[in-house]
Amino acid sequence: MKFTGTESYVATDDLTVAVNAAVALERPLLVKGEPGTGKTELARQVAGALGLPMIEWSIKSTTKAQQGLYEYDAVSRLRDSQLGDARVNDVANYIRKGKLWQAFEADGKVVLLIDEIDKADIEFPNDLLQELDRMEFFVYETGQTIAARHRPIVIITSNNEKELPDAFLRRCFFHYIRFPDMDTMKRIVEVHHPGIKQRLLTAALEQFYELRETPGLKKKPSTSEVLDWLKLLLAEDLTPEDLKGDANDALPRMHGALLKNEQDVHLFERLAFMARSGRR
Repeated sequence: MKFTGTESYVATDDLTVAVNAAVALERPLLVKGEPGTGKTELARQVAGALGLPMIEWSIKSTTKAQQGLYEYDAVSRLRDSQLGDARVNDVANYIRKGKLWQAFEADGKVVLLIDEIDKADIEFPNDLLQELDRMEFFVYETGQTIAARHRPIVIITSNNEKELPDAFLRRCFFHYIRFPDMDTMKRIVEVHHPGIKQRLLTAALEQFYELRETPGLKKKPSTSEVLDWLKLLLAEDLTPEDLKGDANDALPRMHGALLKNEQDVHLFERLAFMARSGRR
């Protein structure tokens, strides 16, 4: 069971090594990187490449670790008891299975994605330590222990918004997805926009990387954003010469696909103003 990337996902050598190491060690793979670098998509591609089902648990700021195991619906049970429903005699009727429970009871190996774990409370990772380590948990209401039939491949993503506890990190195999260099980005673009003219691609990526490295930029555009930008350029049938635009305008064409806040737009407008002033 080896992951080597897919036709629709360009995986660098160090990323494939990380995925396969996590699978061999039977440890969760913790993937960090800038938003938009393909962390979530990695789990989907691993599942597709290995021919495994995927269970996705998207974490929010209000998500609790217990929800990944199960939830006991006491309110529904109380209501049913007032209505005389016979279902109240079996507490199992009011247990809602979480994503970990679904992964543990699956008939075969699955890929379990815990997406954006850093969105949750700081105690969230600690609350899952034992369950992810031992691959089992206890259901107090029914007195049963749920153990994984087949140890799932666990992929956990983080945007680095919060520091994760050392005890949690110790149980994971870690990989940081670096932002793609020019050559890797060209391979990624070819997957999404096959047959794109090389002159246009080179001119666009040169402008993109120059924009990313602009000092003072609040939010650097990501891989997903450059793909959207290129889609617009192709839809408008622009040429490399069109990308150069007006010498007095520092903003790239269709810049709304790349710059996502007014501070960064104002930054480039100030740069254009300073450039015009310097030429006078």
